[in-house]
Amino acid sequence: MRGATEEGLLRRRFAEAGQEHVFDAEAVLDAAGRARLHAQLATIDLGLVATFRELLRSPVPDPFAGARFEPADVFPLRRSPAQEAEARQARQRGRELLRAGRVGCVVVAGGQASRLGFDAPKGCFPVTPLSRASLFELFARKLQAARARHGVALSWYVMTSEATDGPTREAFARADWFGLDREDVCFFRQAMVPALDAHGRILMAAPDAPFLAPNGHGGLLAALESSGALAHARARGIELFSYFQVDNPLARPADELFLGLHALHGARMSSKVVQKRDAAEKVGVLGRVDGRLSCIEYSDLPERLREARDARGALLFGAGNIALHVIDRAFVEDLTRGGLHLAWHVASKRIPVVDAQGARREVDGFKFEAFVFDALAEAGDSVVLEVERAEEFSPVKNRDGEDSPASARRDQCRLHAGWAARAGCALPPAGADGIHPVEVDPRFAEDADEFAARMPCAPRAVAGGHLYAP
Repeated sequence: MRGATEEGLLRRRFAEAGQEHVFDAEAVLDAAGRARLHAQLATIDLGLVATFRELLRSPVPDPFAGARFEPADVFPLRRSPAQEAEARQARQRGRELLRAGRVGCVVVAGGQASRLGFDAPKGCFPVTPLSRASLFELFARKLQAARARHGVALSWYVMTSEATDGPTREAFARADWFGLDREDVCFFRQAMVPALDAHGRILMAAPDAPFLAPNGHGGLLAALESSGALAHARARGIELFSYFQVDNPLARPADELFLGLHALHGARMSSKVVQKRDAAEKVGVLGRVDGRLSCIEYSDLPERLREARDARGALLFGAGNIALHVIDRAFVEDLTRGGLHLAWHVASKRIPVVDAQGARREVDGFKFEAFVFDALAEAGDSVVLEVERAEEFSPVKNRDGEDSPASARRDQCRLHAGWAARAGCALPPAGADGIHPVEVDPRFAEDADEFAARMPCAPRAVAGGHLYAP
């Protein structure tokens, strides 16, 4: 009787929301199929669906229309003596935060590696040039290095998706947590939200399943709160989250300078940037829009400003966003109190669906996402730190060409061979691409200075190259 009552309530809720069509194909389902359908429908926030429908009826005005654009204030690579002194102070403050256990690391790892021809979560993809460690293993090594350096373990919050959650947990268990303590790894799942048609109706992926899509990397903030990860961090005394995406093997989760600058400036959310390669590089840039720090997408920045240069000839709007942030835990709490307080972005897509008769077809539909960088406008104080692209940004996004596994491995070799050459080490023969195959395990060294301090040390010969590892 209770099940029938719950089913009736579910039907009434969807009917009152104008979404009763989600039950149209129920007649072709068996009992298990109807149970699957009802279970998925019960997870849908119909209040949020109403918000999405309103967006389709009355799209949010372009926030950049008629806006005043100004370059971001950047803590630069080329520093004055005063800035160098500030950097030294910041590194010390960053070390203090790490040693006190005030820093947690958050990785966005909900993507699959299907575009790379790899049937597993992207974090399982082998990315290092010689040891062939996966992205997850590489970042675990970086956290082990931080633990050894600062005498305290960093809590690692791993955001998965519906598709990657089970395989990710299995991969960590199979690898015995990649050398980390089990209690220091916290998994939580990104929410899925319905896609709608042009009339605001929930699209159906199958007779027993609504079409659900990830809610964007901004959904991380809400997922931290709803999963209990935020409460977990609070209980552990964590004040700052070091945020990075799993597809960037050069990300540095425990960067003392970045953490320290953020803390010294009393910032609530801070970002790393690299100089754009040229004006035409299609990457979002950090800048001020009507006085508020924002990530300005390439297409939103007027052409005259994309090409504008300063007195040194550098791009005026050249601070390319690379999705590396420090975010205060208290700021996340503010942004998620009573729901996620970020704008929703609408994307028009061709979406595969089924109709009431079970026929498959593609229709024009709309997906909805929140972007984590939109929180910058709400943060008030913020630090924008310029870093070297060659040292901190080489994402794995495409199967071939730029931003591919091959380019990421080349970039790692180029960086590590540079460390070895500056330390006076002999290099292995270069390959056809002119790159010397050198890999430095982050547990051995995380920068050129630490590498030089470990010399002399003979590398291991691996796959025709030199591997420096503990």
